[in-house]
Amino acid sequence: MTDTFTGWAATTKDWGPTEFPCVVGHEIVGVVTRVGDKVTNIKVGDRGGVGPVAYSCEECDACLEGHQNCCERGFVGTYNGRLPNGDKTFGGYADKWRGDGRWVFKVPDSMSSADAASFFCAGVTTYAPLKKFNVNEKSVVGVLGLGGLGHFGVLFAKALGATVIGLSHNDNKKETAKELGCDDFINTHKASDLARYRKKFTHILCTGTSSDFQWDTYFALLRVNGHFMNVAAPDWNFPELSPLQLLINQISISGTAAGSPGTMQEMINFAAERGIKPWIATYKMSDVNNAISDFREGKPRFRFVLEN
Repeated sequence: MTDTFTGWAATTKDWGPTEFPCVVGHEIVGVVTRVGDKVTNIKVGDRGGVGPVAYSCEECDACLEGHQNCCERGFVGTYNGRLPNGDKTFGGYADKWRGDGRWVFKVPDSMSSADAASFFCAGVTTYAPLKKFNVNEKSVVGVLGLGGLGHFGVLFAKALGATVIGLSHNDNKKETAKELGCDDFINTHKASDLARYRKKFTHILCTGTSSDFQWDTYFALLRVNGHFMNVAAPDWNFPELSPLQLLINQISISGTAAGSPGTMQEMINFAAERGIKPWIATYKMSDVNNAISDFREGKPRFRFVLEN
């Protein structure tokens, strides 16, 4: 079984309290060994992928409308969560994982398990808003933050036919943007760079930004009816926003939480069909402490994958 390096939020409690004992890991790929008699989407012997969600009620309005990732009865995580019967959920750093079959997805044969694992949270989190807001060959998409999420944003937006501009707060990732396939690069602290794309973007996908973020900087880049799509979850809040800023150019701001089961399977199939390959480095699960050390030193380019 493989899992990406996803223990940070649990071990640092950045996203809330951790209920110990806890086994972390929420981007998992493994071989299916048992299924219940009602499971039809995957069978024994298939490679299955699991993302950050382990359960949805399938009865609330959100679930019935196909937004099971936003189940109104509450988020149940792949780890550090509780199923309706009270059982705890444990993640992918274990030898085995058990969960709701509706949240397990068939991995295409053409994709390696190591590559596939990193798609089931970071991949779908960036794919879902690009599809929802109809990114296509007419789109000009700015990807803010070129890291674990952002590099997926670039790869998916290019595969959807868009012109893609990488954005970062310095020039350190300018060459990386080029390697990823970006059509251009903007240093968001350079007025001359920003001026070149004033009112040019149809979409901005925000995957990460520094705490000096200001709405005006990015709204100036968006066309009328542009979309600012946020998937970042920093430990600080965005600044206040004047309603007039939205009204003048009819800008929409949205957030995305992973993806529904339908979107998850569509995403991994699309990635396989288009040959989208994430930038990963692999470690043995026994070397997880080295992975943590390397993560703290800022070494990922851009996902760490742990293999059992």
